[in-house]
Amino acid sequence: MDQIQAMRIFARVVEAGTFTLAADTLQLPKATVTKHVQGLEDRLKVKLLNRTTRRVTVTTDGAAYYDRAVRVLADFDELEASMSQVRSAPRGKLRVDVGTSIARLLIIPHLTKFQERFPDIQIDLGVSDRPVDLIGDNVDCVIRGGELTDQSLVARRVGNLDFITLASPAYLARHGTPQHPRDLESGHNNLIYFSPIAVRRYPLDFHRDGEIIEITGPSSLAVNESNAYTSALLAGQGVGQITTFQARGLLESGELVQILPEWSQPLLPVYVVYPPNSHLSAKVRAFVDWVVELFAADPLLQRR
Repeated sequence: MDQIQAMRIFARVVEAGTFTLAADTLQLPKATVTKHVQGLEDRLKVKLLNRTTRRVTVTTDGAAYYDRAVRVLADFDELEASMSQVRSAPRGKLRVDVGTSIARLLIIPHLTKFQERFPDIQIDLGVSDRPVDLIGDNVDCVIRGGELTDQSLVARRVGNLDFITLASPAYLARHGTPQHPRDLESGHNNLIYFSPIAVRRYPLDFHRDGEIIEITGPSSLAVNESNAYTSALLAGQGVGQITTFQARGLLESGELVQILPEWSQPLLPVYVVYPPNSHLSAKVRAFVDWVVELFAADPLLQRR
């Protein structure tokens, strides 16, 4: 039995939580995954996993073995990279997940340059505004806005985003231009909320000179994807808030109009995030460094 392969398979099963999901992400038959884990347990003469019909859980011995195995695999990969000069020519499949507006306006338009610089990296690009489980979904890194909640992940702050309040000229012609956030609670029932998950709507936030107003009034529309949110604004569905990065071209063309400019929102930090065992991966380092360059080049992504 290939001990390194068995170690990798065991680590994937622990991270995925099931043999089936581990087999899918490794693109191996489930029987092969099961055989390698059983062989590993037989060789070590300890039980590494508790199996149920739906999920596997790691034993005390298995947890200790997993922690050491992850470090050994990282060291092994780094050794392989240094011997094969992968540092100078990163290669392999890179699974990335990006928020929809950042993907459309920044990553995808510049992706050709990355591919020219690193032709041996194949990118699987997931585009979504929903939270992603890096370990469970076997994703190498994500780009997301907002403060981090999982302290076990490695994060590099690449920029900041500021929000402004907007509506279409057609909407303002029908309903008038609000002069104060409280006007949105009375004469402007057509508010658009962002709702990345079904149980939560983000309020419209307004900050000025220490005063904070959150508008959570009735609305006929909540959208869970930022490009669709912008489309709703353009269609005259109501008043909403998007980043200046998203709004730049639409403000210049007059398709959207900024309202209540004296009121602001706190800056939203943007991070590129990856699992701790990915820090030695040459392809992840290459992508992260490229993302840092992209964000640094655009002043609207570096608001202070």
